[in-house]
Amino acid sequence: METSSIRPVSLKLDQVEHDRLKALAEARHRKPHFLMKEAISQYLEREEARESFRREALASWQDHKETGQHLNQEQVSAWLDTWGSDKEKAIPPCHD
Repeated sequence: METSSIRPVSLKLDQVEHDRLKALAEARHRKPHFLMKEAISQYLEREEARESFRREALASWQDHKETGQHLNQEQVSAWLDTWGSDKEKAIPPCHD
């Protein structure tokens, strides 16, 4: 990452959170700044993945409403049960 692209951000913590952060940073031999950056990075990755999943689910639902194509629970379960076995099957075709 380019140094010129780094922007400072202010974060206000109550005294209890501040003390917890400082104690954890000392225990991990890290700076509180490192722990805050790591926490924010992990949060962003998790929430971006969650948002991607939500968008995919909405797109799938929209596609189902438009086409009626689907698989039922039994079909999906039977397919997943073959995963990791010598008899692993391809995903079954969707139907009306």
